[in-house]
Amino acid sequence: MPASTQVRILDQRTPEERDRPFLPGAGKTWLLPFYDAFTRLGGVRALHERAVELAAVRPGQAVADVGCGTGNLSFAVLAARPDARVTGLDPDGDALRRAARKARRRGAALTLVRGYADRIPAPDASFDHVVSSLALHHLDDDGRSAFAREALRALRPGGTITIVDFGGPSSDAGDDGHGAHGHGPAHALRHLPRLRRPRTAHGPAGDGDHDPGIAALLTEAGFSDAREVAHADHRFGRITFVQATRP
Repeated sequence: MPASTQVRILDQRTPEERDRPFLPGAGKTWLLPFYDAFTRLGGVRALHERAVELAAVRPGQAVADVGCGTGNLSFAVLAARPDARVTGLDPDGDALRRAARKARRRGAALTLVRGYADRIPAPDASFDHVVSSLALHHLDDDGRSAFAREALRALRPGGTITIVDFGGPSSDAGDDGHGAHGHGPAHALRHLPRLRRPRTAHGPAGDGDHDPGIAALLTEAGFSDAREVAHADHRFGRITFVQATRP
């Protein structure tokens, strides 16, 4: 199959969502052309590779990358498991088009959907895995709770969710007065340098006392065994890897 036919962008927004605001992955729309360079400098690829290792996607499984941006986590999944069926979801049309161009250059089969994390446009029990990297902190508390419920609904029984995000007392608090959901103009520039030279630590299953917020969010939504499974400590912050299972 020609690479150009392997990539689809579907707009699944409702009429009410057409003008809905969102926070771009780079913090500001004009920063998007620099986003991939920022993430390379910040060492985000290593975080994606660790998330994929933890997710342990099996042959032919369906994976939803929520808040996919320019597709880097999706490509990490496909690099490890080329036969996975990956769908990237993001509200940013410009980021999705950039992801599509990258997918075509790679000859990667990828479905990209324009939509929102708190209303995943997929039928019940559609996916074996939901993955998300550095996107959850873009949502407010209601959005985070809705995303967790939607992920549970969209996963098949026994399916898993793997979230990579800022975690711990120094992750976002105090950046610009917005607490854990900092949306200031220098949002991306403040966060991305924190990801330089990650040092991943591995604790025993259930060792999630450092940042119970995401695990508690997933437990409240109905997931089982929600816990921090790894973390990466950086000079300016801490990254947490959280997993849970749909009963």
